[in-house]
Amino acid sequence: MHRFAFYSGLLLCAAALAGCQTTKQPAPDKTIKTSSIVAPEGKQDTSGGDSTDQPRARGFGKQHHLAGRVMTVSSIHDIRLQDKEVILSFDDGPIPGRTDRVLATLDEFGVKGAFMMVGEMAALHPELARKVAMDGNAIGSHTYKHDNLAALTFDMAMAEVMRGEAAVTKATGVDVNFFRFPYLADSHKLRAAIAMRDMVVMDVDVDSKDYFNTTPAAVTKRTLDLLHKRGRGIILMHDIHNRTATMLPTLLSKLEAEGYKVVTLKFKKPVAPTVMASL
Repeated sequence: MHRFAFYSGLLLCAAALAGCQTTKQPAPDKTIKTSSIVAPEGKQDTSGGDSTDQPRARGFGKQHHLAGRVMTVSSIHDIRLQDKEVILSFDDGPIPGRTDRVLATLDEFGVKGAFMMVGEMAALHPELARKVAMDGNAIGSHTYKHDNLAALTFDMAMAEVMRGEAAVTKATGVDVNFFRFPYLADSHKLRAAIAMRDMVVMDVDVDSKDYFNTTPAAVTKRTLDLLHKRGRGIILMHDIHNRTATMLPTLLSKLEAEGYKVVTLKFKKPVAPTVMASL
């Protein structure tokens, strides 16, 4: 009986992880607006392999100078990055063994990230979700099951948004102030409705495409090549992949060596306009 329960638990966790992969279903056939550029979603590799053939960056324990300023925002329009400033964002987690490694690397370099959690994953791993929040990272929602909201009715999409928000809030014990659309599949109506819930929609400037079945070194190179063209931006990664956890120390070391700074996001609730009563 105990053996049956053990294997049932493993199957449940594996099924949940598969449901949260960026490669769960193809992205909508459209061009997606990022925070300041337009980039089409590429065809995604669905093999799901996690290469780990890149060694961790040396130099752990040294004094790092990668941390930049704290940026307090109420909407996406408040996110204004200067040259050589980046925001590190991670989607689809948390998952033990990978998210922990990402957190350890961020801590070693003295920087924070923005974690867009899938509600189902946060509910499966609440202790890890809470650790992400307690470490001072920005907390966001990525829906409950990573559904393509553009393929749903407005009411169904908002129900999925609210379910994910509630699950992440319960798991982390903190308010959820950021949101990212799965597959970056949005609409003006959904963006406005989510903003009304006091959540900042997180767009993407640099897509690492770490969900492709490739090596950590390839992910690092792609990310840096895109960043060099822009000079700044919100970097999209996924803390559910071994390759991402493996390449992150090298990526941060290179960013530091090139003079980049990692911006920490904080949320401030927008002040409602005051209506003056007529005298």
